[in-house]
Amino acid sequence: MGVADLADYPWDAVAPYAERARSHPDGIVDLSIGSPVDPTPTVIAGAIQAATDAHAYPQTIGTTALREAIAQWYARRRGVSGLTPAHVLPTIGSKELVALLPLLLGLGPGDVVVHPRAAYPTYEVGARLVGATPVSSDDPDEWPDGTRLVWLNSPGNPDGRVLDAAALRRAVGRARALGAVVASDECYALLGWDAPWDELDIPSALDPEVTGGELTGLLSVYSLSKQSNLAGYRAAFLAGDPALITSLLTARKHLGLMLPAPVQAAMVAALRDDAHVDEQRERYRRRREILLPAVREAGFRVDASEAGLYLWATEGRDAWESVGRLAELGILAGPGHFYGPHHPHHIRLSLTAHDERIEAAAERLRAAQPRRTAAPASE
Repeated sequence: MGVADLADYPWDAVAPYAERARSHPDGIVDLSIGSPVDPTPTVIAGAIQAATDAHAYPQTIGTTALREAIAQWYARRRGVSGLTPAHVLPTIGSKELVALLPLLLGLGPGDVVVHPRAAYPTYEVGARLVGATPVSSDDPDEWPDGTRLVWLNSPGNPDGRVLDAAALRRAVGRARALGAVVASDECYALLGWDAPWDELDIPSALDPEVTGGELTGLLSVYSLSKQSNLAGYRAAFLAGDPALITSLLTARKHLGLMLPAPVQAAMVAALRDDAHVDEQRERYRRRREILLPAVREAGFRVDASEAGLYLWATEGRDAWESVGRLAELGILAGPGHFYGPHHPHHIRLSLTAHDERIEAAAERLRAAQPRRTAAPASE
């Protein structure tokens, strides 16, 4: 399979529903893709302005300041100490890394790439791009021989599910027995809502409680898109096994995958400043407290969604029917069909809309008639 063989981009199918939602007298409330809407923090904007004299090629490995800032951030915010610049690598957003990791690891036909059952579709795209076999499974006991890459996602996109340290430890143990690399996508890890994650830190796959102090075969993937409103900057990074980092760095050098120098400077500022992250987290918490009860009152059951930026909801009907019903209310959602075949009755609602739009969505949902009873038991 090559790039030309990829299916149509799934979000294109949402266009007719978006048009319907835009026709609402009070305008659309777009809760679909999840693109940040809040301002870029001034501490970050100032850093990128000061770094505009970027006449030389940037280094693929990143500046020393950036790599040190990433390592320090893992120690301060993720409970992962002992990382050095040799353990980390900046990437041009996390999506390109997800799509290219099977290629960069040298995977191909006959290899298996495992990903969650409710999954960001790029995990599967990356596997198919190199001719590997994607397998959707949340149970390590199901992972077959031939597995060479395991994607974990905690908190999950789309479902907001959190893997605790015991679950991560079990997954890492099984992957190591298979000789597979674990890549843990952790981009929403500072956005925990329900107990115990409203008070406890969401664990990383690099946490000593998970790894036993051994990072071999382990990678953590992180992005600043949501917590720092930097989706347009394409600011992300890897951390973990230094041997894997070295191998990936060599491949990325050959491919010219260099993060622009001004963006690297902005990332240093973002990683060193916790105040803007806490402020943004509070915005999302407030929006969730407005939207979540309204979604339930409108007849949806919300599953998982204990962390992250989305509500994973079902009213017991095909997701496209739910998307259509919401579009009539001027609300645009994403169908569960986009996230694999296992959740055809779920929709994903994003918290990335301005406060006024979230409040409008809640009002429309509460006013919607007829009211429905709670959806049946989980699929």
